Amino acid sequence: MKDVDPKKFIEVCKEELKKIETIKPPSWASFAKTGISRKFPPQQKDWWYSRAASILKRIYLDGPVGVARLRTYYGGRKERGHKPQRFRRGGGSIIRECLQQLESSGFIQKSQKTKKKGRIISDDGKKFINKIIQEAKK
Repeated sequence: MKDVDPKKFIEVCKEELKKIETIKPPSWASFAKTGISRKFPPQQKDWWYSRAASILKRIYLDGPVGVARLRTYYGGRKERGHKPQRFRRGGGSIIRECLQQLESSGFIQKSQKTKKKGRIISDDGKKFINKIIQEAKK
């Protein structure tokens, strides 16, 4: 995974995720901002698939992760007028919905370990990611 350009990986993975029926943006996705630190919703039409691909990559790299840790990763600086900017976490609903869709597709699963809670890559997910890595290297 670390040998492949991240942008190339997400582009290839996004195109493959579009072919899967269980991964679709909900009806509210075109109106929702991705976090409190953003002024506007995403302008790309297929941003949902990019976010799902990015979440899949994060889970692959970071091991068992949950919604709270991903919210911190997708957060940003909130512009507060003349006051200093402050960090704000990303929106949890988008991340939660993507995780549920990836889980129903069979790419991720909940961790069975009691110490480390969160979601991990399943065997089908590892096969899918390895296939994407091979295509991205070409």
